[in-house]
Amino acid sequence: MARSWERMVQRNSQQINKRRKKEGKESIYRSSPAGQTDVYKGRNIIFPVLLAALGILYWMIGQFDTSSASQNSLMLNWVGVVLYFALAAMIFFRRPYLKVERARVSTFKFNRQRFLEASDIEKIVISRNSVSIKPKATKRGQWTFSRLLNRFDTSVMGDRMEQFANQHKISVEHK
Repeated sequence: MARSWERMVQRNSQQINKRRKKEGKESIYRSSPAGQTDVYKGRNIIFPVLLAALGILYWMIGQFDTSSASQNSLMLNWVGVVLYFALAAMIFFRRPYLKVERARVSTFKFNRQRFLEASDIEKIVISRNSVSIKPKATKRGQWTFSRLLNRFDTSVMGDRMEQFANQHKISVEHK
């Protein structure tokens, strides 16, 4: 009953906010800080740079390869190079994130949005350069948000995750 009530309140507040936006008024905010959603965004840099370097490598190989001078192979080489650059741009502009809600956390992994309820979290490991969330299920992998790979602000994220852990009685490990 409580979750359906929360969804109904959220739906109604979204409709009111849309109406207020059309009228030029400010949106209404939730009064309780417990209902607040925090989103921490990072940036993929290493993998897009690697893909762009591969695209440049294949472009150079295509320029100096004279053994297959057919028009069809040249066209396919250019298609491959353009696709490498397009994939690099897509991965660079799709920013990884960690969304901390009242009773769950979510992120975007393997082309799907993944949710983890507070009751499903075994422990949270906070270090200077990363924040890791270990789920209770053994077949689920550990979620790691790193400053080095994905440029997350791990100090602010660690503070918020510590508040989340204290609120839901989850063990926190500092490294």
